[in-house]
Amino acid sequence: MTEHPNGHDGGVYVISAAAELTGVKPQTLRSYERHGLVHPARTGGGERRYSDQDLTRIARIAELTDQGVNLAGIAHILELEDRIRGLDHQLEQATRGTDRSAGDPSTVPAAPRGGEP
Repeated sequence: MTEHPNGHDGGVYVISAAAELTGVKPQTLRSYERHGLVHPARTGGGERRYSDQDLTRIARIAELTDQGVNLAGIAHILELEDRIRGLDHQLEQATRGTDRSAGDPSTVPAAPRGGEP
């Protein structure tokens, strides 16, 4: 299997199984792929393999289409949601680093010497 563009290669579901699990027709899944909304892994023979993460994304796409959002709008929404998740992750990492250094005496500013303020 080839590696998933987002670094995940856990595609295990063939298109018919993905369609059944998500309630989305196979031709619609292909359309989502053509529009760059999902990126299933591929076998050496070129068959699509969808991961659990792909199925979650497909469910989100279906939810947005049910709300009347077109595929171009969905692409923007998904991109923004992905960016927000990335920023949340960065913030969490930065916060953890700050929490760890809070008890580290080397990160506390030195007191002034000789009675100077």
